[in-house]
Amino acid sequence: MRLFRGTFLDTPDDPFAGGALRAEDDGGLLVDDDGTITARGSFATLASAHPSAVGVDLRGGLVLPGFVDTHVHYPQLRCIGALGMSLLEWLERCALPEEARLADPAYAVEIASAFVGALANAGTTTALVFGAHYLEATEALFAAAERVGLRVTSGLVVGDRGLRDELLTTPARAYDEGLTLAKRWHGAGRLRYAVTPRFSLSCTAELLAACAALRNDVPGVVVTSHLNENAAEIEAVRRLFPGHSSYLDTYADHGLLGATTVFAHNVRPTPGELDVLASAGATVSHCPTSNSCLGSGLFPMRAHLAAGVRVALGSDVGAGTGLSLFKEGLQAYFVQQALGDAGVPLTAAHLLHLATGAGADALGLGSTVGSFCDGKAFDAMWLRPQAGSPLDILLTHASSADDALAKSFAHATSADVARVWVAGEVVSAR
Repeated sequence: MRLFRGTFLDTPDDPFAGGALRAEDDGGLLVDDDGTITARGSFATLASAHPSAVGVDLRGGLVLPGFVDTHVHYPQLRCIGALGMSLLEWLERCALPEEARLADPAYAVEIASAFVGALANAGTTTALVFGAHYLEATEALFAAAERVGLRVTSGLVVGDRGLRDELLTTPARAYDEGLTLAKRWHGAGRLRYAVTPRFSLSCTAELLAACAALRNDVPGVVVTSHLNENAAEIEAVRRLFPGHSSYLDTYADHGLLGATTVFAHNVRPTPGELDVLASAGATVSHCPTSNSCLGSGLFPMRAHLAAGVRVALGSDVGAGTGLSLFKEGLQAYFVQQALGDAGVPLTAAHLLHLATGAGADALGLGSTVGSFCDGKAFDAMWLRPQAGSPLDILLTHASSADDALAKSFAHATSADVARVWVAGEVVSAR
């Protein structure tokens, strides 16, 4: 048994539903050999009750649950920072040419290794990842995640129209390759499979049906795609699916909507779509830096919450500007402030929940990760900035745990994450 000592912050109860930040200064977490939290309380009390436990001193800084990124593209790691374009132009000029390079297995291994390492360094312990358009490249991602120890849900990205020729597939091939990957990786350790149609703009009805067949044939998979990101994209989908009432309808009518469906963006939803999403229990991954970078719009969080739609955070690298969910949380805050009365006034507790528990719930992992509750895995990060750095000064002089957390979202970067654990195992340390 190990007894971790530090300042622990989490949101076991949803702040959007009346929950509050839970903070324990000089607290203790007792973690068993399997990496499961077995007790929480004051350090002094737990140390007295478990004198033989091995101590791990994390005083100074904050200990937070590992972040959960619900939308990120591993092939786009090197696309970060391409500015001045809207979605469709950015895809054509930046993202798709880079994704085509992953046809080279050696290049895919290089990118996968860098991507997984960067996720861990950012404090992200769980991620829903858009894989590659190539089976071997998607294998490379799973292998890298397995080697590092992260919880990754991912899958082959598929499209059969509107993309570069070398990225296209067929419905039969998409099903067969997806099934091959799912048989090998779904449920292997901390890994799971995600059925991943790129978006309806690049998928025929036949391909969407093949994705639904794969979903039905592999129990427990996640479905993920894009939804209502950009006005030109929405109009193009409307032209391609004239018999459907909305963008969301193109997925729902093909059996791809449910409680473990996660759609990125949804910047421009209709009220009817929000009602359908809420009824299905689906989640929207809010990706604020991407939406701002591509000029897609300001996320209507209030409308989502009012309709009962679940919302979590995604970095959306590479249109997003980095893998740190501290940055995404801050940008989410900015977006809602910019909306004025139409926005949701977000607190630091809201931001932590969006980056942890909300994502865990979206992926069906809420009973495993997302907070420091008894029985959950010790997935955590130690936010410990360098002595004398601006964040160190801010945390030293914070007036409360809530103030310290707010300052962390305002200023923290991956460089301030000193150590990261998944199920009690160190996966990143500086």
